[in-house]
Amino acid sequence: MPSRIIPLINGQYYHIYNRGVEKKPIFNNRRDYQRFYKSLSYYQLQGPKPSYSKFFQPKMTKIDFSKKIVEVICFCLMPNHFHFLVKQTIDGGVTEFISKLSNSYTKYFNIKYRRVGPLFQGEFKAVLVESDEQLIHLSRYIHLNPTVSYLTKDITQYEWSSYREYIKDTKGICDKLIILDFFKSPKAYEQFILDQVDYAKQLEFIKHKLIDEV
Repeated sequence: MPSRIIPLINGQYYHIYNRGVEKKPIFNNRRDYQRFYKSLSYYQLQGPKPSYSKFFQPKMTKIDFSKKIVEVICFCLMPNHFHFLVKQTIDGGVTEFISKLSNSYTKYFNIKYRRVGPLFQGEFKAVLVESDEQLIHLSRYIHLNPTVSYLTKDITQYEWSSYREYIKDTKGICDKLIILDFFKSPKAYEQFILDQVDYAKQLEFIKHKLIDEV
């Protein structure tokens, strides 16, 4: 596996993404999405913790959620790929987080569907976020994925992204104040997202049309 060109630095934000091998689905049903989502909260935690099977039991209360190897700012799970906006908090945090998450989910997926081999297309991709403007626009790009891909007309109804955490101010796994502090309210952030829906769909259409004509 080739070494990563972009260094992953503590305190920096990164767009992390990957897709299924040969662009095949990585989620087949609701249970698959739920498994992956739960794994996000588990593998972002730092230090000793209960086993995965015990972690989500109702009686499990003595867990320090303040120590994390990455802060998940926002995310979106799509049928054959995922997007994360994360902040690395310890050395090697992003690589450890994605590696353990991907390996754990691949093992689950392979056992469930009686398959062998890699589930994801090589090493994950990482893009450094270099400005506040890029940060907030990236969050919009990630949250618009389901509607741009025509999985839903109303992204508030899409379960497998952090969008509802943001606009409904519900508790979840994301450090959403990193983004929301740039806006007067969650409602203002929602408008920021919705203002770009039609334009984002047009760009997606153009991209696919150009690919088809090549």
